[in-house]
Amino acid sequence: MKCAVIQFPGSNCDLDAVKAISQTVSQPVELIWHTATNLAAYDLIVVPGGFSYGDYLRAGAIARFAPVMREVEKAAQEGRYVLGICNGFQILTEAKLLPGALRRNESLQFRCEMAQLVVENNRTAFTDHYAVGEQIAIPIAHGEGNYYADERTLHQLQENGQIVFRYAKEHNPNGSVDDIAGIVNERGNVLGMMPHPERAVHSLLGSEDGVRLFSSILHVWGETHASIRS
Repeated sequence: MKCAVIQFPGSNCDLDAVKAISQTVSQPVELIWHTATNLAAYDLIVVPGGFSYGDYLRAGAIARFAPVMREVEKAAQEGRYVLGICNGFQILTEAKLLPGALRRNESLQFRCEMAQLVVENNRTAFTDHYAVGEQIAIPIAHGEGNYYADERTLHQLQENGQIVFRYAKEHNPNGSVDDIAGIVNERGNVLGMMPHPERAVHSLLGSEDGVRLFSSILHVWGETHASIRS
């Protein structure tokens, strides 16, 4: 499985994502500049956290128009895996690869802390190694992580099983509707989440619960390609 981590002006979690992938699943991973126009070689594309273009106008609103995003959209349409983390989640909603929007935290404060999540759906390529209902610890660091979707979209997300992670009851750090922390697209190959799994891959970081997100992707990718080869 070949992996790409997109680097925008203002990305600050790109190297964390590179190290997390290389150290947890030992797969080749490359940093890709935002002007790139060809991602055909990559099976997993990570849109990392940070402050792309300084978050001017609105978080993710400028990055959505970067040349590389046409390739990210193409990869998503082809069924390859796309993972948006924090600012990456904001960019994916701005690009309409995921429904809804990320608003200012309800408290209007930047929140940086360990968050308790509940795994709502383990039938995705990103959560295959988790159990439904399992509570995991993944850190957050954002000022605009308040997920919002209108009632119709929220109903579709619930009906389609697209809500993958929720914040644990009474531990919602940003006011997200329905305690949503992460969602997938209808096809299930694009995940956006505000918590940072790449910062939860070693006990020294306070949690290793992010490791299984990356191992899930590798496992499902391996099974898919094994069936293709056979």
